[in-house]
Amino acid sequence: QVQLVESGGGLVQAGGSLRLSCAASGRSFSTYAMGWFRQAPGKEREFVAAIRWSGTSRYYSDSVKGRSTISRDNAKNMVYLQMNSLKPEDTAVYYCAGGGAGGVTVSTKYDYWGQGTQVTVSS
Repeated sequence: QVQLVESGGGLVQAGGSLRLSCAASGRSFSTYAMGWFRQAPGKEREFVAAIRWSGTSRYYSDSVKGRSTISRDNAKNMVYLQMNSLKPEDTAVYYCAGGGAGGVTVSTKYDYWGQGTQVTVSS
């Protein structure tokens, strides 16, 4: 089994930055693609960013492209999401997910999920 725990969320002003972290446990961590998704009140969970097991392929939603960077350190069982130039519309609970076989941008393709970390961006 894989357990994921997010951290790094918080309250920031528009234009600020946050670095979200996802700590993973489980011997098969390095075999999974990893993704970040977010969900705002009243909205569906949406894709943010993903990275394949090798770290050589990265994917971003149009909403965060150019402002965010996803990375992973398999030796440390860690995945990160650096978010810059934050906007109020980035406010959401951010979830780390593992799996992604057959579609790294699709939430239903992931097998493991963290509990989420709140990101709030004020105007």
